[in-house]
Amino acid sequence: MIVFSKLKKKMDEKGISTYALMYTYGISSSVLSRLKNNKTVTTETLGKLCHILDCKLSEIAEDNEHPE
Repeated sequence: MIVFSKLKKKMDEKGISTYALMYTYGISSSVLSRLKNNKTVTTETLGKLCHILDCKLSEIAEDNEHPE
């Protein structure tokens, strides 16, 4: 299962709040809730987050069955 446990740390490192993701970058509260609860999100959303946070996917998501 893919988990997004690294996302909050990366947001903190970049100084980007949940509020900014919603109101500056247009990430909906339902998508943020899905990420927080490790639910399915689109690859488009993951790409947008990586662009916003200037990071690789592996910096915000990981496979908890096969961690790095």
